[in-house]
Amino acid sequence: MKGISYGLMTIFVIALLTSLVFSLLLKFTDLTESSITWLLIGISFIAVFIGGFVSGGKGKEKGWLIGGITALLYTLIIYLFQFLGYGQNFTIEQTLYHVGFLFVAMFGGVFGVNLSSERS
Repeated sequence: MKGISYGLMTIFVIALLTSLVFSLLLKFTDLTESSITWLLIGISFIAVFIGGFVSGGKGKEKGWLIGGITALLYTLIIYLFQFLGYGQNFTIEQTLYHVGFLFVAMFGGVFGVNLSSERS
């Protein structure tokens, strides 16, 4: 559970910093949200990969499972925020993104376990 917590914190810290940077860019430059959509999606996948990597590295075994649980908890938190805060379910597009997040985090978890220097 410790690894999963670290992974989730990593994802949300990256998301927070990315949101801050891009909100400032959108506010003070001529950029539009539609012009950076693909960049933000790519950064989201990278953040979830890094979160899976961190959780796998902290867990030190079964990286695919730890990464998958990290992604599922991330999806649950995002869904609850959207459903309870805005009263909306996931769209098909969001569901596909979160399925992708699941696989990317599992992949990151496997890398995290295999690259962790201290295996028990």
